[in-house]
Amino acid sequence: MAEQLDKTLINDEEAVSFNAPIPGESLTVSPETPNNWETPPRYVDDEKAMEELYLLMTEKERLTELVKIIDEKVPLDEIAQVILYKGYTEGQYNPDVMLLMIEPTLYLLIAIADYAGIKDYVLYAGEDDDPETEIPDDNVTPVNMDDDEDETDKQEEPKIVEPEEDVVGKSLLGRIKKELPSKVKEAVNIKEEVK
Repeated sequence: MAEQLDKTLINDEEAVSFNAPIPGESLTVSPETPNNWETPPRYVDDEKAMEELYLLMTEKERLTELVKIIDEKVPLDEIAQVILYKGYTEGQYNPDVMLLMIEPTLYLLIAIADYAGIKDYVLYAGEDDDPETEIPDDNVTPVNMDDDEDETDKQEEPKIVEPEEDVVGKSLLGRIKKELPSKVKEAVNIKEEVK
């Protein structure tokens, strides 16, 4: 039994050691042909990068695919992660600008979902299990924190807060409000025709 165990360990160690990169392998790439992310980025300003990303995401074919993916309940944070990482690996922006673009990209994806009529989109994986986002059952009476209010008062629906200019940028916010509804409507119509 001990001999079998030792052979198993040796085989596993050999398999692991052959899958690892060779020390110094990264230094064998020619400096004349750097990767895209090793060169100066195309955009150093997050607002200009978001403008370009907006134009890229709202092309007919891409927008149609985005609406389809959002409708299939793929979490929006994962979509944003893939889009932003792809731009980074293409040398569009550096990691710092990429991090600044996370929030505006999520707002843009939420706006696309809202304009497409998708109200049950998933913001992040595990959202349903999160106790902070849990909606109480109908038989649960909400706790009244104010003593002066009557419990029979109607509860107001939560208002949808639109992104502010300092988050998304003034020019992009204007485009989201003016251009995006018609582009999404056209993408949704294209999607329905394909079915």
